[in-house]
Formats: sequence, structure tokens, C-alpha cells
Amino acid sequence: MALTLYVDNARWRAHQQSVIQQFPGIVPVCKGNGYGFGHERLAEEVTRWGADILAVGTTYEAARMKDYFGGDLLVLTPFRLGEEPVPLPDRAIRSVSSVEGVRGLVGARVVIEVMSSMKRHGISEEDLPKLHAAIEDVRLEGFAIHLPLDRGDGTTGVDEITAWMERLRGAHLPLHTMFVSHLKSDELLELQQRFPQTRFRARIGTRLWLGDHDATQYRGAVLDVTPVSKGDRFGYRQQKAAGDGYLVVVAGGTSHGVGLEAPKALHGMMPRAKGVARAGLATMNRNLSPFVWAGKQRWFAEPPHMQVSILFVPNDAPAPQVGDELVAHLRHTTTQFDRILDH
Repeated sequence: MALTLYVDNARWRAHQQSVIQQFPGIVPVCKGNGYGFGHERLAEEVTRWGADILAVGTTYEAARMKDYFGGDLLVLTPFRLGEEPVPLPDRAIRSVSSVEGVRGLVGARVVIEVMSSMKRHGISEEDLPKLHAAIEDVRLEGFAIHLPLDRGDGTTGVDEITAWMERLRGAHLPLHTMFVSHLKSDELLELQQRFPQTRFRARIGTRLWLGDHDATQYRGAVLDVTPVSKGDRFGYRQQKAAGDGYLVVVAGGTSHGVGLEAPKALHGMMPRAKGVARAGLATMNRNLSPFVWAGKQRWFAEPPHMQVSILFVPNDAPAPQVGDELVAHLRHTTTQFDRILDH
């Protein structure tokens, strides 16, 4: 009995191909938990369609992925002076976001990140003149810019990248390759037409692996079903059942990422109102689970355990049976499955 990730391989791979065709020279990204699929699985996919490069999050991920993928490995986390050294092959490329970082990577292959409106990390415009001497001691693979998802000032990603291209060109720095993110395919094409001497390579993860929501589905197996009456005590904290129904034990707990949720930016009054309502229910120990039974998301009977969750299903719904599987609406990037099955 397990929390299982089901993958419609034909549909999943058809979506991959559609993204690859829209973004020539794509740099597939595999970081964190491998977008819910695992590093090895994604390495197999990019090898299958002949990618020459794979982006990973950290040096530790690169050290693991070098055994699964034979092409170049682009480490997205910028190099920092004094960081713990991790043995990596020559095909590893380090991102750098400071002049000092470039000087600390003599002989290495590097991609220099410029500061975008994200204001996360990157070389500033003021530091560009200092790069001339620094890049003589490294193998420069190109520059990179990481764009925000939303923009509130009326500009576009093309505008921001164009401005940086002009700055780099004005500083007489090599512009053979620019790694970009969070662009639409038509925006990438527009940039390529504006700057035909530069190769633009889009780093894409979420859109590539998770863009077709119907290609994948999590399901948790029912392990036990126990009838309860209103007022019966149950669970670690011996709470009282709110009504007649069933306690349903389903595979999937905190070790799988069930019950964990990343903060979300709320836009508009309705999402904000729903957020306030959920917070109010949570103060009364009522939390909606990600598991669906008989067409409805069911409430946690109590907080999820390490490997299972206990749900309350009222008696106006049919009782699940041991061995049934409940669809679970889980976030891929925070979920760890027990098994993955192709269908």
C-alpha cells in the first residue's frame, strides 16, 4: 500500500516535445526533488531526447547527477568564496554572481548571472568594467538572467533583457550566449531576431515537466477504514468525532510532503477571503486534506502522521474499502512518492 505517482507517459512526453520545439536550445532544469519525478527519471528523459546540457540546483545535486547524465551540468546556485568544495567533472559549469566569484574560479567553466528586477543575485552594471580582467582566467560559457514571473511596471521580459544586452555590449563583453528564464516562446524568438549574433538558451523546469497537469496523478492507497459515531474519541490527541462516519487511513503523510504547502501570493478579494476562511477553520483543528473521495476533498481527522493520514468521511458518503486509491492533489515539488507507475 503506497502513495503512488501515476504518469501517462505518452501524454507527458508529447508535452515535453511541444516545449522543446517551442524553445530551440532549451536547457532542461532538474533541481530539488526532480519536480516530483526524481533526478534519475528526469536524467533518463533528457538523455532520451538528446539534450546536451542539464541544469541542477546545487553542487551536491550535480555530484549525484553526473552518474545519471553524460552531458554538461549547469549549477544554478552561484559560487561563493569559501563554500565547501564538491568534486565535480570538467563538464560542470558554475554560475557566478560577483566579480570576486569569477576571480575565485580560475580555469573553470562559468556562466555569469546579471542582476535582474528579481534582485536575488547577480553582477551589477557598475561591476561590468571589472569583468574584463576577471574573465581572462575562466572559460566563459555565457551570461544569464533570471526574470520574475509577474511584472507590475508595464515592462516585459524582452525589455529587461534588451537593456542588459545593451549594457553588456556597451562594456565590450562577449555576448555569444545568454541563458534566460521565464520567457514565452514568442519573446525568445523576438530576442533572437534582435540579437542574431547571440544564442539565447531558455532554462525551463516547471513548464517542461509539469505543464500538462492531466499527464500525472498522485493516489494514496486506503489502508484501514473504521466506523465511528459522533463523540467517539480517536487519534493521538483523542479528539471527538464530529459526527457519524468513517476514519479512513490512507497512505501519504508528512514524510511524503502531505500537509506541507508553500506560501502563495494571493491576487484578488476571493482568494484572500478563502485564505482567511481556511485560517479560521485551522484554529478549530479543521484542515482540508489533499485527498478526494466520492467527488469531494475530505477533511483531515487529525494532523497527518509520518507515513499515513487519517481522514474523516461522513456517513452520507459511501465508505471506502481497503485497497481503494484516493486521488491526492499534491504539489510535485514538495512531494516524495513511494513508487511511480507508468500507464
